[in-house]
Amino acid sequence: MQSSADTVEEYLAELPADRREIVAAVREVVLANLPEGYAEGMDFGMICWHIPLSRYPKTYNGHPLGYVALASQKQYLSLYLMGIYGAADGAEEFRARFEATGRKLNMGKSCVRFKKLTDLPLDLIGEVVAQVPVERYIEIYENSRGAR
Repeated sequence: MQSSADTVEEYLAELPADRREIVAAVREVVLANLPEGYAEGMDFGMICWHIPLSRYPKTYNGHPLGYVALASQKQYLSLYLMGIYGAADGAEEFRARFEATGRKLNMGKSCVRFKKLTDLPLDLIGEVVAQVPVERYIEIYENSRGAR
């Protein structure tokens, strides 16, 4: 289910009430912990928090450099945490800390899939979102691309 909404408000309005409530709660956690310099918007049919092209235009695909994204999919909701994917041992540490909460982790490389708000340890999500400032994220990205 990819949205064609142009704004976050439009995206939230098109969600069923139960999904809207969950997405809004996770969005609040992200916004409360997002380091300065990232911007919220829509990209790839989901809510994204990214480095604006005006700040960093050298992306491989011409889109803003995505840091976190949140989407309502057909079978579940998805939270993309690119900061843990790009950092050495970031994903392993996140997995260990997530599983230590007693919750079942359903995760790809950077995508945490969940169905209910209680499936997520929101304090951990907030910590992960807060941990990578813009300058550090640009450095991680450039290192991953070989500083092309």
